[in-house]
Amino acid sequence: MSEVKGMQQAAEAGSQQAPGSPAGSSLFPTYARNPVALVKGQGSWLWDEEGNKYLDFMSGLAVTNLGHAPQEIKEALVQQLDELWHVSNLFRIPGQEEAAALLTANSHADAVFFCNSGAEANEAAIKLARRYQQKVLGSGRYEIITFQQSFHGRTLATLTATGQDKVKEGFQPLPDGFKHVPLHDLEALKAAIGSQTAAIMLEMIQAEGGVNLVDPAYLKEVAALCEEHGLLLIVDEIQTGMGRTGKLFAFEHYGIEPDIFTLAKGLGSGFPVGAMLAKGKLAPAFGPGSHGSTFGGTPLACAVVKATVKAIVDSRLPERAAEMGAYLRQKLEDQLLGSSFVKEIRGRGLILGIECGAAVSELVTEAREQGLLVVTAGPNVIRLLPNLLVTQEEIDQAVGVLVSLLSRQGAAAKV
Repeated sequence: MSEVKGMQQAAEAGSQQAPGSPAGSSLFPTYARNPVALVKGQGSWLWDEEGNKYLDFMSGLAVTNLGHAPQEIKEALVQQLDELWHVSNLFRIPGQEEAAALLTANSHADAVFFCNSGAEANEAAIKLARRYQQKVLGSGRYEIITFQQSFHGRTLATLTATGQDKVKEGFQPLPDGFKHVPLHDLEALKAAIGSQTAAIMLEMIQAEGGVNLVDPAYLKEVAALCEEHGLLLIVDEIQTGMGRTGKLFAFEHYGIEPDIFTLAKGLGSGFPVGAMLAKGKLAPAFGPGSHGSTFGGTPLACAVVKATVKAIVDSRLPERAAEMGAYLRQKLEDQLLGSSFVKEIRGRGLILGIECGAAVSELVTEAREQGLLVVTAGPNVIRLLPNLLVTQEEIDQAVGVLVSLLSRQGAAAKV
């Protein structure tokens, strides 16, 4: 293909891109991108290619829990870059074993499977639950019960598990074996349990679904139903894990020990990695050849995992997240709950949602134009996800922008 022809085709393709996509881009328009190219990050701050500075209260969607470009993670990655990048999982990988041991030492889990993303971690959890029921227990069970407004990923299995119809459009037929019930409807949950039910899967906070917290009394009933019917309890900690809620794992707030739980996002400080953790009784279900991932648990990924987990645990960052989250929430409640536009402020630690009386997408855009990056959680909720090392001064600055925007909306509603 000639260079001229290639440029012409690129230009034609660019004319068909979704709003926000750069002209001439060869990328699929799968994202409604902001018209901003971020090129540098440090701590709580990001800079775009034009030199504009932004206070980041998105953290790459709960990924950069230690802030952007943390020095201790960089050092671990650079050291590993000089030693070994990749080796097949057909060989022992000492760094992978060390990373797994670090995770099990700081949780009730006994076994870890490494992969590359949250969706893959949840896919592994679903597969493990089914295989344990069928190959170890011989029950033949395969159905997974999940909850409306949940989000578990975008593979065919995990989007089917997700309790939101919008992610499923155009992907039918979807895999069999999933049921959805309303969160906190105990009778609906009981009715959904049948002879083929293998597990119940849920998030402690439905982050994508609106920052909805699970009620402790309800979760106790869920755990009791799992015990009564021989079901596995799976907790999706993709967005809430690694200290964000004020505990290393959000389920620790509830005093439960799920049979399986999943991690990603904050596990790698921006390096792509996911993990599925489980109690030892499930290990026989994943014998040789049962599951795998070419890039799961590479020396590079596990060097980052080890450094990230050590930084979070050694510096007691979950406790800091609880403290700074309480500070952020109090500031927001003091200045916003009197507004007719703000309905509720909810969340835990440094994952908070501001529920508003109308759609908030334009407010998110205005916040970005004022140098603050936040994200939605459904049409009417602004989601706040600052890093675990955010300072009070940075919180005060973010709150100032939000109060200005939301108070104006409240005043306009009264006119």
